Amino acid sequence: MSGSFTRRDFLGWSLGTGAAVWSGFPTVVPASALGRGGWVAPSARIRLGHIGVANQGTSNLKAFFGCKNSMTTAVCDVDRDHLAAAAALVEKTEGQARSCLTFGDYRKLIESPEVDAVVVTTPDHWHALPVIDACAANKPVYVEKPLSLTITEGRLMVQAARRAGVAVQTGSQQRSDARFRLACELVRSGALGRIESVIVGLPGVNFQGPAVADSPPPAQLDYDFWLGPAPKRPYNAKRVHYNFRFFWDYSGGQLTNWGAHHLDIVQWALGMDESGPLVVEAYADFHPEGWFEVPTRSHVTYEYAGGVTVRCVQGGKERHGVTFVGSQGTLFVDRNRIEANPPELLRVEPTTRLTVSKNHHANWLEAIVENRRPLCDVEIGHRSATVCHLGNLAIRTAINRHFGEDYRDIGRVEWEPTTETIVAFSGRPNPNSLLNRPYRQPWSLPSFDPSNRETTAS
Repeated sequence: MSGSFTRRDFLGWSLGTGAAVWSGFPTVVPASALGRGGWVAPSARIRLGHIGVANQGTSNLKAFFGCKNSMTTAVCDVDRDHLAAAAALVEKTEGQARSCLTFGDYRKLIESPEVDAVVVTTPDHWHALPVIDACAANKPVYVEKPLSLTITEGRLMVQAARRAGVAVQTGSQQRSDARFRLACELVRSGALGRIESVIVGLPGVNFQGPAVADSPPPAQLDYDFWLGPAPKRPYNAKRVHYNFRFFWDYSGGQLTNWGAHHLDIVQWALGMDESGPLVVEAYADFHPEGWFEVPTRSHVTYEYAGGVTVRCVQGGKERHGVTFVGSQGTLFVDRNRIEANPPELLRVEPTTRLTVSKNHHANWLEAIVENRRPLCDVEIGHRSATVCHLGNLAIRTAINRHFGEDYRDIGRVEWEPTTETIVAFSGRPNPNSLLNRPYRQPWSLPSFDPSNRETTAS
């Protein structure tokens, strides 16, 4: 990345030893529009590079096809079959005069002068490094939820975005849904009275069993690169691609999958985008034959300042969505409906209005052009992911894990959201070491300075 701000520069800069170097971008989008000031002509199109293009990656490709001020010029995936399918889809849809660039190494895509901004739709353990590297190259990022695999990763991603001054949008698209926005506006406006509790319902695990034996990886998959910073393990067809989310090395189960959506709405409604819960308690069930590692069912209770209790139940009987219980009524919201009891609560005119976005992907592109932070800025994504991670930390400390009424061993985390430190953790020594996980060499994160806690403040 000659002439640009590299990841190596960022490593030094994060320790206070470097300085920013801004580089120019060729054609289409002027460099000034991708950082600190400037504007983009209405006819300009932001050239996107997509890292991870299967499943949700394909959905993100198609979503950006519908955005008039962007075009996809490059795709990257460690599975050659997925890569070829994505490139063919881009060329068919975009109707480009030249072929879509393809990469097996995300770093090459970020370095490409044909890419102005980056979309990251990889497994969770591969979110942090591409985001940090793209920010170091002065390139805005759209990154899927949950933002991070660990709390430390999330804070480093915030620092990288702030130092580069680029727009980083977390893919928590429910913030661009009018139903969820209205629910949060009504809660913040006091339409439900004092909020006493919140109930979040998450689905059960959709792992397609049974488990299978380890085997050699398929020829089209660069399995070592797929693992990346995760521990070295034999290839197993039921651990990769969609199923990654059910193994601790790569994700956090439905609590980080769907919880990153619904707990994000809780954070928004409670005005906690720069904060979080104070106490987390949890217990869970696990698959009796060990097909996967995350809970089949879990029950997590979050206590927030002011006495609000959030009960998050995964795989139970609770409605899949968010229910706010107030002193003057209740409100339920999911992706299909918003309901209130009494019904007239929905006719209350909110006194608190939140940012309107009708298209989460377009909101990010607009933020790039207008040199502002997007609706679900990286700090917001980090804080919401932290809520999920704290729940999983509590779950994993409950030794006798079951839903039986006779006995429940409950994991407990006491959290200080201002300093982002664990105050107490089920009697474990050195609990703050659990905020991060070691990376497999040669991959590494920048050093984390806990005193440098850049947030949404400019």
